[in-house]
Amino acid sequence: MKPVLEVEGARKRFTLHLRDGLQLPVLDGVSLRVNAGECVALVGPSGRGKSTLMKCLYGSYAVDAGALWLQREDGERIDLARAAPREVLALRRREIAYVSQFLWALPRQPALDLVAERLLDAKSADPEADADPLDDTPYRAALEAAREQARTLLARLNLPAGLWGLPPATFSGGEQQRVNIARGLILPARLLLLDEPTASLDAANRRVVIELIREAKARGSAVVGIFHDEEVRDAVADRRIDFCA
Repeated sequence: MKPVLEVEGARKRFTLHLRDGLQLPVLDGVSLRVNAGECVALVGPSGRGKSTLMKCLYGSYAVDAGALWLQREDGERIDLARAAPREVLALRRREIAYVSQFLWALPRQPALDLVAERLLDAKSADPEADADPLDDTPYRAALEAAREQARTLLARLNLPAGLWGLPPATFSGGEQQRVNIARGLILPARLLLLDEPTASLDAANRRVVIELIREAKARGSAVVGIFHDEEVRDAVADRRIDFCA
């Protein structure tokens, strides 16, 4: 079986320009493989490069050396380290999902639409050839279908319905995290990146997230995660990669 993700000798260092160009090595030849339906947990103290690797896989950071091979759903193998920005953006719409500890949202965008937006982005990447650009009926139907899926997932994550129409910037940390999780998991992803997805969550919602991650694995997602909550990590991870050295 070919891995969904294969990291080969990834290296990354940051230049501290306010410290006379001091070079700070963060990733030093990291290699790992993740198969479909498998969850690999990155473990180790803070500051050892776990989140940096996740951001390199998502395309937020560039690696200095090495390869980040992703086997796409169509079977093509692409090196994320050398992919053009438009290719990375296309992969984010359909094949790579990232759940971080931090919420990014437009100031007045309702939580429901923030979650539904991911489904609409994926659909817009593959428009129907015979669609009439002047007819917005298909878009309205797609929007309502996406919102219905978002409602179902937000309800499952125990986010009160009264909050769905409000901007999540006003929410508590735990409520914002549930919106993040819903946005990341509403669309099946080939590669699922989870950076402390259960931070700020209570026990009941941690159990829901465990169920959602297991379901993503059952659908064939390759999962790379950082889980400081040992209960969650033990429940979903198949292997661990040690970043202690």
